[in-house]
Amino acid sequence: MTEKKIESGYLEGQILIAMPTMSDPRFKKTIILLCSHSAEGAMGIVLNKNLNILSFDDLLGQLDITSVEGSEDRIIHFGGPVETERGFVLHSTDLIHETSIMVGDGIALTATLDMLQSMAEGNGPNDSFLALGYSGWGPGQLEQEIQDNGWLVVEADSNLVFRGELDDKWQAAINKLGFDPGLLSSDLGHA
Repeated sequence: MTEKKIESGYLEGQILIAMPTMSDPRFKKTIILLCSHSAEGAMGIVLNKNLNILSFDDLLGQLDITSVEGSEDRIIHFGGPVETERGFVLHSTDLIHETSIMVGDGIALTATLDMLQSMAEGNGPNDSFLALGYSGWGPGQLEQEIQDNGWLVVEADSNLVFRGELDDKWQAAINKLGFDPGLLSSDLGHA
């Protein structure tokens, strides 16, 4: 499935890695899981930035969702600068709701309260990643940014999405490439 998407020119289910020369401070040393990508644009979730302003229990309280005693407190992440009040759950596919969207191999996205309810009840997926906001691109915008050497692309995997320290994820994604992108010229691809 992933190979077919790459052959089609769309990168849904892949991870974008900000080039070391990324000038936008919101995306410096960022990795983003692309959840959708088509001729209409792209949408993804940043995988390595915390919000540090809201706990899982606070979020549940704001949504009037009661959590069971001893439910795991989870980190709320910065998913991107678009619609920062909107929540998303990236999760393993051992629990799928009617509104869940398959993103990649073993990874789904749910943006409805039913997944948070399941998590609060202690019946959530084995792996999950909570984010507020998302990263979005209009038609052709992401393709242009990739062509302008703003992003590298690597295959997504559960370890990059759900495990590891946030500060280490960018380097872990870079390591999957098998070379040091710092050695690349920022003028690559330009005559």
